Amino acid sequence: MRDPSNLPSSSRSSSFSTLDRTAARVFEPQINTRAPPSPKEPVRDRIKSVEEDVYEIDAFYKVEISAQRHSRLKQYYENELNALEDYPFEMLPQEDKVDWLLLKNYLNLKLRELELDVKRNQNVTNLLGNFTIYIIDHIESRQSVMPIDGRQAASNLTIATQLIAGLRAQILDRRLYADPSVAVRAARTVTSLQSHLKEWYSFYKDYDPLFTWWLSDPYPKIDKALEDLASTINEVLVGIKPGDTDTIVGEPIGRDGLLHALESEMIPYTPEELIEIGNKEYAWCETEMMKATIELGYEDWHDALEHVKREYVEPGKQPELVRKLIDEATGFVKRHDLVTVPQICEEAMQMFMMSPERQKMNPFFLGGDSIIVSYPTSGMSHEDKLMSMRGNNIHFARATAFHEMIPGHRLQFHYMKRVRPYRQLFFTPFCTEGWAFYWEMLLWDNEEWKKTPENRIGMLFWRMHRCARIIFSLKFHLGEMTPQECVDFLVQKVGHERATAEGEVRRSVMGDYGPLYQAGYMLGGLQIYALRKELLGLGYMKEKQFHDAFLESNQMPVELFKALITSQYLQRDFKSQWRFYEGL
Repeated sequence: MRDPSNLPSSSRSSSFSTLDRTAARVFEPQINTRAPPSPKEPVRDRIKSVEEDVYEIDAFYKVEISAQRHSRLKQYYENELNALEDYPFEMLPQEDKVDWLLLKNYLNLKLRELELDVKRNQNVTNLLGNFTIYIIDHIESRQSVMPIDGRQAASNLTIATQLIAGLRAQILDRRLYADPSVAVRAARTVTSLQSHLKEWYSFYKDYDPLFTWWLSDPYPKIDKALEDLASTINEVLVGIKPGDTDTIVGEPIGRDGLLHALESEMIPYTPEELIEIGNKEYAWCETEMMKATIELGYEDWHDALEHVKREYVEPGKQPELVRKLIDEATGFVKRHDLVTVPQICEEAMQMFMMSPERQKMNPFFLGGDSIIVSYPTSGMSHEDKLMSMRGNNIHFARATAFHEMIPGHRLQFHYMKRVRPYRQLFFTPFCTEGWAFYWEMLLWDNEEWKKTPENRIGMLFWRMHRCARIIFSLKFHLGEMTPQECVDFLVQKVGHERATAEGEVRRSVMGDYGPLYQAGYMLGGLQIYALRKELLGLGYMKEKQFHDAFLESNQMPVELFKALITSQYLQRDFKSQWRFYEGL
């Protein structure tokens, strides 16, 4: 994601003395000098250029709350949208039409995200006050390598340090309050400014003798002040004490934010309708769970789940188990010729163990290029060891192994890097996580895939978990559930260990995930499942053809993949309308 297009020129110096001049300075849009596309320029080349352009703009205008950054990105996205209109869309082959629509959708998404960021960042700057202006001006002047006046810079940082001290005093005296979600972003912003200011100081220090002489006292003071301010915001306004790794605080985006995100993912449903889908699928899971429960001789499925959780391997044996489960699934899809598995994909698979710290965010396996196994270490408490072993038992791990490796993420990531790799810019959980979950559904249906009652409960646990992810993640962003209520929901409705439930919610609301990421697992899987049923039922293609075509298309909303492989007539103003879920 980068742009070597025209970076703004500037005659300003960092030796300013008033807030008014700095606050008023905003990036003035330039004419985009890159030529519009010619009819012969493949859309994929434009996509790659956009990826590189955005990467470089993002790296250069690096202060997230800067008005200059927002203006530059907005100008760039709008220019690229205008340039897209110069393509002879109707004359393009189907693959290029899909690329064109993907790029248009991406640029519109980025503009909407920018609007949301502006609103969120305004809340942050309202809380932090004027000290940020001094710091931002110096960071941006350094990026343009403007002349530096060490004496004025020392004066500016001294003023900023005094403003920070006053702000911190107000927070400590409880004279200043903020919503925890705003406070979390504010603390992150302060830490980011501290990091950028450190780079600014290191750039001039010792290379400019006068700068070094003037800043030898003010810089260490503001560095410490910023560190203390971030800690104070976290401790007082957010409620996270030093060393606290358990408190969960997120940032809901609201219903309008969800609707925009759904439009970008080409999901023509409301958040409320998706929650209803989650509830319907959960009810199906409960019915199936009771069937397996009765086969095991229990009356309550929670008791049967406890039975399954106790079937874990001894310490040190988990890697061996996981390797065996990966080989089982890989052999099955190859033996039944369900999908093409390249030799290198299977041969060069690697396994790593997850650190105890990382397990707080990811209590279960992670996958992709490699499998990262979550299992207790000797330094954990006795209670945490047992919860981790129970949460990563043999039957839970069986479904996790093929979800993460082959035919799941490992296989998909292998293709993503080799076939139309430029489409990775359009990453979507509905495609990626949906693909991995789709195989959970497919192997559940396949009578050849061995399923004891314990195996079925293990698979159903994950399926109930995906239903719950739709419900709690959307309700969180709608403001209908708190993080703690999300944790309780996973414990009560899915049977999670509390520690694993906390890890799941923490990852959902505090990790680097979009608001629809957790819902994308089941909803994306349901889309692929419905499309397979339709195409195979019509005799349009064979199963292996379908799977290979999906992998070779790389990343895109599932509805656009549907349009691609069915040669659907596409127009510039393509709108999502596929109601993939029956009965809603």
